[in-house]
Amino acid sequence: MSPYTLPFTELGRHDVAKVGGKNSSLGEMISELAALNVSVPGGFATTAQAYRDFLQRDNLAERIAETLAGLDVSDVAALADAGAKIRDWILSTPFPARLQEEIVSSYRAMCDSGPETAVAVRSSATAEDLPEASFAGQQETLLNVRGAEAVLKAVHEVFASLFNDRAIAYREHHGFDHSEVALSAGVQHMVRSDLGSSGVMFTLDTDSGFRDVVLITASWGLGETVVQGAVNPDEFYLYKPALASGHDPVLRRNRGSKAIEMVYHNRPGGGVETRNVEEERRLRFSIRDEQATDLARQAVIIEQHYGKPMDIEWALDGDSGKLYIVQA
Repeated sequence: MSPYTLPFTELGRHDVAKVGGKNSSLGEMISELAALNVSVPGGFATTAQAYRDFLQRDNLAERIAETLAGLDVSDVAALADAGAKIRDWILSTPFPARLQEEIVSSYRAMCDSGPETAVAVRSSATAEDLPEASFAGQQETLLNVRGAEAVLKAVHEVFASLFNDRAIAYREHHGFDHSEVALSAGVQHMVRSDLGSSGVMFTLDTDSGFRDVVLITASWGLGETVVQGAVNPDEFYLYKPALASGHDPVLRRNRGSKAIEMVYHNRPGGGVETRNVEEERRLRFSIRDEQATDLARQAVIIEQHYGKPMDIEWALDGDSGKLYIVQA
């Protein structure tokens, strides 16, 4: 009987069919790049098999297929109605006992800093024969999830998010069979970037395609504001040849307005809230040049490992001052 959860340390880039692109990539970096000082927070993933077995409960898979058969996704009202109905079915169907037990057990194994370690719960979509499918950003991400009950609820929400309106429409437009796509939930240690900063970096210039720079965006707080485009971040351009030769690689920096930040909420089970950033911090860069240089160094290592340009999420822990790669 294959396990329903797997630690990232046992996963690699060839496990897309098992745990989706996002989670297989996290496992790959933890397994292969830690020795090169690429820091990735640990955790575990639920398997595609766990998701498929869950959909066998109460004939969920059949009911979903019937609801989506013949759905006209250009009819916005019909799409919203079908999506809401399916998500409600998924959320109201209990997990199999074994899946629940494995998630709780894997989460408790992560709780070295107390019984309610904060984790991020992210979706990682898989399509067995469709490695070219791009499902990034379509499903749910839940941050600062604390406690076993909250983690189970978050994984349930991630499973349901495979049928949000945007994801259903995407699969229809691109001719993907809904039943071919499964979901893996990644449960990862949270980096205290609510006390620091975070952002996204690209191993090329996104406007021109120029390959000799790393572009880093950075803003205060958790990275979702940058990922969602809700904030105007700082930008750093770093020159790869200067980085390789040990010279100052920072070509240019632009200070963003950074008007809001996402931080931890203190209610039971965790959660996040968005607040305004005071003017003094808006007028400061959210990372220093040497931190941008360290991020660019890690980005180049990741790009060289994968052999192609990369889109990477990073976070600065405000407690420890350490930089982490949280997704690539």
